[in-house]
Amino acid sequence: MIKYFYFLFFAFISCTPNAQQFPKEIYLAYDNYKEPSFKVKRFKHSDVVQLIEKHKTIPDFIITEAGKSFEDRSIYQVKFGKGPVKLLLWSQMHGNEATATMALFDIFNFLKASGDNFDSFRKELAEKATINFIPMLNPDGAEKWQRRTAQEIDMNRDALRLVCPESRLLKNLQQTLKPDFGYNLHDQDHRISAGVSKNPATISFLASAYDHELSMNGVRKRSVQLISKMNKDLQQFIPGQIARYPDDHEPRAFGDNIQKWGTSLILIESGGYKNDPEKMYIRKLNFVSILSSFHHIIHKTYTKETHSEYEKIPENKNFLHDLIIRNVALTANNTTYKADIAISRNELTSDDFLTYTYKSVISDIGDLSTYYGFEEMDAKGAAITLQNDTIFTPKVGMPASFVLKDLGGKKTVVNNGFKE
Repeated sequence: MIKYFYFLFFAFISCTPNAQQFPKEIYLAYDNYKEPSFKVKRFKHSDVVQLIEKHKTIPDFIITEAGKSFEDRSIYQVKFGKGPVKLLLWSQMHGNEATATMALFDIFNFLKASGDNFDSFRKELAEKATINFIPMLNPDGAEKWQRRTAQEIDMNRDALRLVCPESRLLKNLQQTLKPDFGYNLHDQDHRISAGVSKNPATISFLASAYDHELSMNGVRKRSVQLISKMNKDLQQFIPGQIARYPDDHEPRAFGDNIQKWGTSLILIESGGYKNDPEKMYIRKLNFVSILSSFHHIIHKTYTKETHSEYEKIPENKNFLHDLIIRNVALTANNTTYKADIAISRNELTSDDFLTYTYKSVISDIGDLSTYYGFEEMDAKGAAITLQNDTIFTPKVGMPASFVLKDLGGKKTVVNNGFKE
């Protein structure tokens, strides 16, 4: 009888990943759940509506219209589970921050799946938690690929006045659902670094402060503990590329206020990753991190984490450029000197808001030895010229198109911030 018990026990744990195994297993299985309709990070509200309609037939989901945007677009709420632990996640509060929106639909595909190694987790999650998702909170902003709402309001600075209907909707959800945990899902500049390092802050976290004194009550402590666990989960995939925002309190922000209103707030910002301009890999990391956090919540494996572990996560810094060209020979007033040149590749949105080109500019000149580039090259004293070999002195803010000409006459063309 005892042998039979042990057989059942080990059979159970072999098909139910524990907290340590779960992130790796869900990472490896991701492609089975990736929503195929998202191939780029820019898409419209109509694309989300089509996917919502497909999921309405899934018995595990309850899908409703939570409200309307200022321009009368539907804002959808997707509910999964019926357990006592309540979770609320919202994405695209800023209309041009869509990485987590893609990840949420990947998560929907995961939650509706069956017949794999995660059936017991789904069952337990549905029994222990009630999860409400708002996949696109600012559909008007998404339509024009802009940060702000149709009223030109930054919704994340509208938690007090509640000028926007989308803001009122979010506060009402928090006040009526009273979630234990809330997930505020955003994107940040891809050039943010993880501390003073060459590593991009691919994912950044924040346990928002609810007052200027940065007080730590039980609600915020849970945020700190869960983020500490999420950081450890992701370190195995992007070591050294996780950061956190400074704890400064912003009284108008939703994260800070939702923390104050009694919901443990997890801010997730999707930053940069080399050769991932459409953020497809970062989307995968969101998928892994969010599902792993659900696993921690229902098994309470985050509760032993400490504030010191959270503080070990390096802060967001600005030590990255897209391209740094080192040791360029510059000439001004008949004086030649060497300097480094940094280039920023900025997205220029098309008229239909669905595609973009780059408008690259020279972002800094001088001693950039303390800065890093996603790409770097050593000019080795080559001069900077125009196509007709005219030597000129670049200025910060100028278009990043020029020619590097070395002493032997060899030319390297930099066209719109890219080395040709």
